[in-house]
Amino acid sequence: MADLGRILISNDDGIHAPGLSAMEHIAAQLSDDVWIVAPETEQSGASHSLTLHDPLRMRQVSERKFAVKGTPSDCVMMAVKHVIPDAKPDLILSGVNRGGNLAEDVTYSGTIAAAMEGTILEIPSIAMSQVYRYGNRSGVQWSCAEYHAPSIIRQLCQVGWSSDVLININFPDVPHAKVKGVEITVQGRRDQSSTVIDARVDSRGNDYFWLGLERGASNPPQGTDLHAVYGDRISVTPLHLDLTHHQSQEDLRAAFQSFDMDGDT
Repeated sequence: MADLGRILISNDDGIHAPGLSAMEHIAAQLSDDVWIVAPETEQSGASHSLTLHDPLRMRQVSERKFAVKGTPSDCVMMAVKHVIPDAKPDLILSGVNRGGNLAEDVTYSGTIAAAMEGTILEIPSIAMSQVYRYGNRSGVQWSCAEYHAPSIIRQLCQVGWSSDVLININFPDVPHAKVKGVEITVQGRRDQSSTVIDARVDSRGNDYFWLGLERGASNPPQGTDLHAVYGDRISVTPLHLDLTHHQSQEDLRAAFQSFDMDGDT
C-alpha cells in the first residue's frame, strides 16, 4: 500500500495516554515517517486555546517524539513551525481520545482543536475518538479504533476533502468485529444538559468546585454522530472552520437594510 507521507500525531490526553499508543500503532501502518508532539499532561476540555502568558517548555522523549507543557493547539503549532525539519506534515492525526467527541463536545475538545489547528495551517487533519461507557475506564475498546482506522484514513485521503474542513471520527464502544459499518454523519445535539457542578468544602472550610459531565443516553435523530455510535457504527463527520450560519446572515442582512443609526427605522 502507498505510504501517506509525513504524519504528525498529537492529542489532548497527554504524552502517556494509552490512546496515543493506539494512534502510534495506527500511524505505523500508514507511514514510516511519523512524528509525535503531544501535551506533557492531560489537556481535555482545553478547546482551541493557545498559551500566550507563559513560556512553552518542551522535552524530547525519543528521536521523533516530544512533550510540550501546553495545549493541543500549542503542540501542533510547535511541531509544524519548530520541531519538524525540512517540510511540514502531509497529514495530522489527533487522538485517539479516551471517550467520544460527539455533538456539542466538539466545541470543548482539545482533540478536535489539534485537528483544527492543523487545518488552519493548511494540513489535512483528522481527529479520532474511542467511545466508551462512562465509569468503565478499564474497558476502553482501543482495538476498535486500531483495527478500523487505517483503512478509513486511507479512503479519506484517497477521496480528499476541502482545505477548510477537518474530519471527526468516533469509534463505537464495541469490539472491532461487531462494528456495523461506517456512516457519514452531521454533528448531533444532546437532548439534555450534561454539565454538573460538584460543590465541596476543603479542610479549611473554603468552598471549591469540580465541573463534571453527567452522561445519559439521548434520543438523537438518524444521520447524526450520536445516532451512528449508538447503533455500533463508526461516525465520520466533516467539520467546517467557518461557523457562520448563512441563513441567519441573510435574514439579518434583510432586517438591517433599513436600519437607522439614529434609532428610527
